[in-house]
Amino acid sequence: MAVHRSKDHVKHQIQLTRMEFTVFGDEHYMQLAYKEALKARDQGEIPVGAVIVCGQTIVAKTYNQVETLQDVTAHAEILAVTAAANYLGAKYLTECTLFVTLEPCPMCAGAISWSQLHRLVFAATDPSKGFTNFQTKKQRLLHPKTEVVSGLHSAPCKQLIEDFFRELRN
Repeated sequence: MAVHRSKDHVKHQIQLTRMEFTVFGDEHYMQLAYKEALKARDQGEIPVGAVIVCGQTIVAKTYNQVETLQDVTAHAEILAVTAAANYLGAKYLTECTLFVTLEPCPMCAGAISWSQLHRLVFAATDPSKGFTNFQTKKQRLLHPKTEVVSGLHSAPCKQLIEDFFRELRN
């Protein structure tokens, strides 16, 4: 017995598929990372937020806590990698994507490399301390299989950092 579906039903299914893609796309997760960065700012921390996603499951949401914890390694990315590894019960995050509002520093790039993250998506570049300033074609700081996407929601993330340091100086 054949099932007949109207054109409207098929059109509705296509719209639902498109909607699911955009709701759970990179933009959505970067906006969550931005919200984490706002939490950092509100606590007097450098406003950097990070989210790690496996499939469509959020396994870590964190923000910088260097001042709060009095720990120079308490960057959002390090805390996110630790939280994700604990959540998943695995040290390698080969199926995960890290969304972070600022380009990771070399220390964080090392943690990202060792955890073998599948993807790194960062918003604003860091012209002074970002990892891309310290790597060469021969010496990459990230795992060779890690895919990197930069510039997603760069403007608001860059503005947040600039505003934070402007207020700190005044």
